[in-house]
Amino acid sequence: MRPISLPDVPYDATAVRPGWSDLPKRVRRAIEAQLGAPVTAARSAGGGFTRAFAAVLTTAAGTSAFVKAAPLREPISDWYAREHAITSALPDGVNAARPSWTLVEAGWFILCLETIDGRIPALPWTPEDLDAALSAWSEASWALAEPTPELLAVGLPALPDILRAEMSWWSLIEAGREPMPVTAYGTVAPDRLAELADLERRLPPKAGGSGMCHGDLRVDNVLIDGTGKAWLCDWTWPCLGAPWYDTVTLLISAYASGLDVDAHLRRWHPPEDGVDGALAALAGYWLVRASDGPSSASPHSRQHQRFSGEQALAWLAERRAWNR
Repeated sequence: MRPISLPDVPYDATAVRPGWSDLPKRVRRAIEAQLGAPVTAARSAGGGFTRAFAAVLTTAAGTSAFVKAAPLREPISDWYAREHAITSALPDGVNAARPSWTLVEAGWFILCLETIDGRIPALPWTPEDLDAALSAWSEASWALAEPTPELLAVGLPALPDILRAEMSWWSLIEAGREPMPVTAYGTVAPDRLAELADLERRLPPKAGGSGMCHGDLRVDNVLIDGTGKAWLCDWTWPCLGAPWYDTVTLLISAYASGLDVDAHLRRWHPPEDGVDGALAALAGYWLVRASDGPSSASPHSRQHQRFSGEQALAWLAERRAWNR
């Protein structure tokens, strides 16, 4: 069994968010009016890499709601509006919280979602949690194989276009248009640059498809409830493409957990070189981002990007026997 690798900061403790009392008074009063009772407790969401408000609110009436809020001047307010549009249109086969209401008040956008009483899976993954997460994604991918007109109306970019535009870093490095990221030294990347760039370039056609993908399926976008059922969260970046790509992104943290990820992945019947291309592209994206300066979103963003990039690259190197 491979050694287990863990990030320096757990995924359920990465966020730095404002508290309930930090929200403008008018925003708090508007939320309480929508909830129908004063808020008596607020439990901030510890996972994620933004500084926006996100918390489970409990009221004096004993009800609870998961509320997100951000100033309209910040791009994340648009993300929350998009999340509302998408989750409103998700079919029944997708285990995801549905929105209850939205509100604009005092220059803030506010989104209220159903409360899921759950936890982010702890790392290393347990086989039970991973099976639950993969089962939830399998059911969701079937339900989203033919997106409804309502989902398509939101605007779903094609995954191959995203890969070409945003995840072609090894190709840029090979062409001398970008430097090798500092975080890539000590890995196989400098010696395997040509192969990484080639895998990356050949990926987009293999990742195409007409089904809707989550687009950001990571361990911190999964919740496991008290029954062991998995819920998929943060539907902000869905796209049209092959569902196995999301499976790869989820399994990178399972690879770090020492689990047999290739056995799980074979059930999705992906193209082998497509998987290698996905790992190459993801590793390049994360390692380049990890070399950037401090993030304004979370002080833990860069270390998690480096962790993810190194694990994606290590999985790829193992698959291609580059370390032998």
